[in-house]
Amino acid sequence: MGTNSFHLIIVKIKSDGSFKIIDREKEICRLGSHEGKNLSMISYEEQELAISILSRFKKIIDIYNAQIRAIATSAIREARNKNEFIHEVKKRTGIKVEAIEGIEEAELIYRGIKNFLPVEDKKVLCVDIGGGSTEVLLGNNGKSMFAVSIKVGAVRLSKKFFPDYRLTQDSIVQCESFIENEILEFNDIYSKRNYDFAVGTSGTIFAIASMVHAINYSTSFKKIKGFSFNADQLNHVYDLILRAKTKEERLKIKGMEPKRADIIPAGVMILKKIFDLFNINGMQISDYALREGIVLEMIQKIQENK
Repeated sequence: MGTNSFHLIIVKIKSDGSFKIIDREKEICRLGSHEGKNLSMISYEEQELAISILSRFKKIIDIYNAQIRAIATSAIREARNKNEFIHEVKKRTGIKVEAIEGIEEAELIYRGIKNFLPVEDKKVLCVDIGGGSTEVLLGNNGKSMFAVSIKVGAVRLSKKFFPDYRLTQDSIVQCESFIENEILEFNDIYSKRNYDFAVGTSGTIFAIASMVHAINYSTSFKKIKGFSFNADQLNHVYDLILRAKTKEERLKIKGMEPKRADIIPAGVMILKKIFDLFNINGMQISDYALREGIVLEMIQKIQENK
C-alpha cells in the first residue's frame, strides 16, 4: 500500500523455497494528496477509495485461499490519522495493515533485489523512488551496510512544489534545492559512493527506464531483466520532461506512462540528484523490490516454523 498505488501479488511457494507469481493487480491510489502541503492526513475520499480497492483485492485473495500480509509505506506511516485508517480498513475488509518504518522498507527492497539480480557477492547501491519517500541502501556481499529512507517522493514533492502539475523555473529550482538538502541531511551519505554498480526499482525508475528505451530503441518496454541506462540517457529524459511544462505536453514524450505524467517531473528530479550526489554512471533495473521482499520474508518465517 504505497503513496501512489496499491499492489497485490499472489504467489505459490515451491518445494525449494522459491516462489512463482500467479496473479497480480495494481490500482492508483494517492494517499495524503488532498489536505495540506505534506502527507499528513488521509482524507475521507482517499480512505473510501483505499477500502474499495482492498475489498476487491480481498475477493481475489479469498479465491486463492492465500495467506495475507498487507504492508503500508510512507503516506500511511506518517498520517496523523494512521490508527483510525488502519482500524477502519480492518473493520470493513478484515485486512490487518502493518505500517512499516522506512529502514525496514529499504531492507525488504534489498531482499527482493537479491532474489532477482546476482548481487550476493557485490557491493551494490539500491535506489527505490516511491510516492512519499526514497529508499537508498548500500549492500555488500548480501548484507545491508547502510540504509536510509529520505522524505522525498514523486507524489509528496508534486503536492508541495507543483500542486497544479505545471512547472515553472522557480518551482523547479526550489524543488531541486529541497531534494538536495533532504538527502544531505544524512551526513555520511558521501562516504557511500564506493560500490560496484547501482540498481533501481519501482514505478518512477521503471517509468524513466521506459522512456529511455522508447527514445533509444523505438520499441515498447517489455523486458525489464538486464535493462540498464546511463547518466547521459537519464539527463536527456530529464531535459525532455522539464521542458514540458504541463501534463499534456509531457504526454507527448516517447514512452511516457500516462498515469504518471503529472508526477514524473518530481520523480526525475529526485533520480537525477541521486545520480549526481552518488556519482552514478549507470543503473540496472530490478523487477523485484518491496513486494517480493515481503514474500521472501514470509517464506523464511514459514520455513522456520516448520
